Amino acid sequence: MSLKSLLMGAVAASALAPAAFAERGSDGQVNIIYWQAPSTMNVFLSGGTKEVEASSMVIEPLIRFDENGEIQPWLVTEIPSVANGGISEDLKTITWTLQDGIVWSDGTPFTSEDVKFTYEYCTHPEGGCAQITKFEGIESIETPDPLTVVINFSAPTPYPFAAFGGAESPVIQKAQFEQCMGAAAPTCTEQNFNPVGTGPFVVDEFRPNDVITLSANPNYRDPAKPAFAKINFKGGGDAVGAARTVLETGEFDYAWNLQVAPDVLATMESVGNGELMTSFGPSVERIMLNNTNPDPALGPDERAVVRPHPFLSDPVVYNAMSLAIDRVLLAEIGYGAGGQVTCNWIPAPAAYNSDALTCDTQDIDAANAMLDEAGIVDTNGDGIREKDGVPLSILYQTSTNSIRQDYQALIKDWWSQIGIETELRNIDASVFFGGDAGSPDTFQRFYADVEMYTNTFTGTDPQAYLANLLCDKAPSPASQWQGENISRFCMEEYDALWNTLAQTSDLEERARIGRELNDMAVTNGAMIPLTHRGDISARSSTLGGVRMNSWDSELWNIADWHRTE
Repeated sequence: MSLKSLLMGAVAASALAPAAFAERGSDGQVNIIYWQAPSTMNVFLSGGTKEVEASSMVIEPLIRFDENGEIQPWLVTEIPSVANGGISEDLKTITWTLQDGIVWSDGTPFTSEDVKFTYEYCTHPEGGCAQITKFEGIESIETPDPLTVVINFSAPTPYPFAAFGGAESPVIQKAQFEQCMGAAAPTCTEQNFNPVGTGPFVVDEFRPNDVITLSANPNYRDPAKPAFAKINFKGGGDAVGAARTVLETGEFDYAWNLQVAPDVLATMESVGNGELMTSFGPSVERIMLNNTNPDPALGPDERAVVRPHPFLSDPVVYNAMSLAIDRVLLAEIGYGAGGQVTCNWIPAPAAYNSDALTCDTQDIDAANAMLDEAGIVDTNGDGIREKDGVPLSILYQTSTNSIRQDYQALIKDWWSQIGIETELRNIDASVFFGGDAGSPDTFQRFYADVEMYTNTFTGTDPQAYLANLLCDKAPSPASQWQGENISRFCMEEYDALWNTLAQTSDLEERARIGRELNDMAVTNGAMIPLTHRGDISARSSTLGGVRMNSWDSELWNIADWHRTE
């Protein structure tokens, strides 16, 4: 079946069934805790999931992906297709019709000019945009009238739903942000902390890396929603403490991303104040390999762009590092039923999950033999191998979290058994995943040899996500440290194959190319995948309407949340 054929077919455009609320704000306050605290409410200035999640309560995309990964119209009347005339026969144009009557939280009309402006904001040549891949291939956007948006692509685009689709690609208000273009973007504190939105809530106060207080949007399009009048959104702490506040003490109603040992969570849940929710999307805990040289002697800018890495550029080294890891043990101790061994960057949807790579068996002896054969040996008897005179000494960083520190300790030990010295570093998650372009400790700066974290994508088509490894998507001083090519991976063959994917309609062929891109990234040193993680969160037994979602923001339907007793 071709993607064009799929687009020719009927696309469900029915609105989600509304909850029966008495009136807006009738259920008082809901308390939410994200132990990774947001640093901004502008997703275009941060690649962190915590910023995407928090901002999704305020700013919205044209379409969303529900808990089954299905596209839902959000700020538009229907999903365009070739059959309904919304997508051109040559697949080079998509036309969106905005819902009439939607207004921003300040009461002004939401129009096609806001959509066009958002594209111009993210693609400004003097700025850096964390979500730039969502707009890849767009040639221009036209606004023939206030409710019509025409997106023109430079080539046939079989999947035209990345731009303005899902929580990573929302629409921002032109009137609020038009003085924040390009290099000025990160300087607009008021706009970045307090965006005007079309979503169910508005920001009352934003304290970066701490607390956000929000109120029901008085101009939200459904007069009966949201049920909650206030949100207390607490950031910071740790995953164990966050879980405890919902499952044991009942202080909070919802806790996100509970990277906590399975037995600890089970004990907490047995108290009876709340329940755990798990869903699997494409989230992968991985070790990113730095393809540039992080030596501090190069200076703060050069160390992120000067290549190659003195030894991680050698396939023998990173293959030996991967072979030394016991992924079965990691998944078991870290996530239990919520974790699965994976060798892939893209483990889901299933059609994109490659079976070409194997990694579920640890083999220390084979790893040592590989290094010996390559002449990467310990020359001075200190237990550390050298490559061309450079010791295999690694700085391994990640965010502060008990499971991640367990992973680090085990992997350090395994790497020591193959002659690699490892220094461990952990950084507060709010800082590590923050959007502060001036911080040396963000995962985008990557001032280390390897770093570990989880990332994912919205929707069920990974085309935009696979674009993260294109050569020109690497964070650098020129991009204000924005960009999702964290490894600074650069391979002409990868870029060329991605361009083929972007122009391929047949679903089976798209999946085949996607798997090949996955294999190319892993086998050529972009990363070492470890664990396919289920998303685990907790909700209070008195909180209703939650629909756990791994394909969009977990807060995607917060307008429907309500108190059950």
